[in-house]
Amino acid sequence: MSDHASRLASLRSAMRRAGCDALFVPRADEYLGEYIPANKERLRWLTGFTGSAGMAIIGQSHAAMFVDGRYTVQVRAQVDAEYYAYCELTDAAQLEWLTAHTQTPATLGYDPRLHSERWRRRTEAALQGGGLSLTPTQENLLDLCWEDRPDAAIETVLLQPEALSGESSRDKRHRIARDITERGYDASLLYAPDTVSWLLNLRGTAMPQMPVVSGFALLKSTAEVILFSDPTHVPEGFADHVGSGVRLVAQSDASEAFAEVSGLSVLVDDTLASAWVVQSLRNAGANPTTGDDPVMLPKARKNATELQGARAAHRRDAVAEIGFLTWLDEEVSAGRLHDEAVLADKQLSLRVRQAHFHASSFDTISAAGPNAAMCHYNHLNGRAAGLPMNSIYLNDSGGHYRDGTTDITRCVAIGDPGPEIRRLFTLVLKGHMALARARFPVGTTGSQLDVLARQFLWQEGLDYAHGTGHGVGAFLSVHEGPQRISKLPNSIALQEGMIVSDEPGYYRDGAFGMRCENLLAVSALEGGESSMLGFEVLTLVPFDRRLIDATLLDAHELDWLNAYHERVLNEVGPLLEAGEQSWLQAAVRPIDA
Repeated sequence: MSDHASRLASLRSAMRRAGCDALFVPRADEYLGEYIPANKERLRWLTGFTGSAGMAIIGQSHAAMFVDGRYTVQVRAQVDAEYYAYCELTDAAQLEWLTAHTQTPATLGYDPRLHSERWRRRTEAALQGGGLSLTPTQENLLDLCWEDRPDAAIETVLLQPEALSGESSRDKRHRIARDITERGYDASLLYAPDTVSWLLNLRGTAMPQMPVVSGFALLKSTAEVILFSDPTHVPEGFADHVGSGVRLVAQSDASEAFAEVSGLSVLVDDTLASAWVVQSLRNAGANPTTGDDPVMLPKARKNATELQGARAAHRRDAVAEIGFLTWLDEEVSAGRLHDEAVLADKQLSLRVRQAHFHASSFDTISAAGPNAAMCHYNHLNGRAAGLPMNSIYLNDSGGHYRDGTTDITRCVAIGDPGPEIRRLFTLVLKGHMALARARFPVGTTGSQLDVLARQFLWQEGLDYAHGTGHGVGAFLSVHEGPQRISKLPNSIALQEGMIVSDEPGYYRDGAFGMRCENLLAVSALEGGESSMLGFEVLTLVPFDRRLIDATLLDAHELDWLNAYHERVLNEVGPLLEAGEQSWLQAAVRPIDA
């Protein structure tokens, strides 16, 4: 019996004992974030799927795997079609599948710690009148079946100094508490670990590629905080670091501590908070009221210290990236076509040498040839492929440094990839430059700018199935909200100090993939009748001239690209070794029309 079959059989047996006709299995842990520890990767254990977002629904005789547009290729490679149908990751698609494959009346089980309160409420509403009832399980049913489950990671809590954060925890707490009071609440539940970590100037090591403290918090209108986390992980000096008014309580005692807000109005972001924690607040007598997390927007608007840290981190990261690109060109010229794993390991070894490096900010996407058509490909999930000659290699990587977080994608010509790839890459690069060069009035959202990056692909009848830009934290999550640049509607305006990625791409299934990514900081511009914003480019690494068809670039695009390359040479060149300086000088030669 295959692993898929045996694990499904074991889970279905546990479901029958629990009285579940079907079970929702999300890719999530109790904090509902993108990055989760190995011992919480339940969906991966059950299905083999390694993507960052997905949901399985397991019935007694049928099962389905739901993924978004980023993973339509990957899911077919990883999840066995003999056992799972492939479906789109939407509420409507899940309800349609359940209706078609579940006899009514039926009980649909879910772990309330692994689903948001908004998901619970919307799902219950969608199921009303259809003979399907949503019921929380008392324990996680997969955990009962996962015999070789890894041990939990040991966490170390780091104290982020004010010299890097730019503001004390006390000042942050009082600033956010005033906002809570003005909005008419007595307290706010802060459930996302990155908001808690930012507020208290803490970082952690338990989650892969996510330097946050495992825990959540209650922030009262008095600026007092109850931090629900493991007290044994707190280092010496914690109390002095966070300042007076912060109390540490074990998460197992959360329900009892919630009694302190009994009868009070508690602001809860139901997209971030689990169904379990909201119900626990209700059980304690509190009045949870839905609203936006009050920390998300202040955290996204980087202060001057955080922005300076981001610039410094990107200069060091550029040294590592240019060192990697220099080495890669030398290896290819010598006929040594390494595989994806060797390339990723070499790149990481160069980042590790940089000052203040902490960890990779996500699993490196080192994608050779057709693997790059999977925009979130991970070479660790199978046998790493070698570089084919006359192709394009995609590398998307980043680092967490104590003063900033980086994320960069560069494509490299391996031999001569041909005129079609150069044409398509240049269309992607034109979109990247159009967004980077944008000027826009205060109040503009990322969804209003998204078309700038797609316009040249659209003119050719082409597109890509992911967003154009995500927010990036300050030594925090590499994927940060509430801002984003995407076709999807977003009411959050881009504001001065926000950091976003600029990463249009193009992917041809079974053939190749390409993406151009820099990080940008939103900055104020002078001149004009309206208050205007633009972007400061933080990433300082050249684009591969061998992939550019200069005949497709207009004068403004050539000027921008040549000026950007000159800036890279001036700012990063002096930091490089002699051989890398020579490589860089050749890589940034001005491009003529």
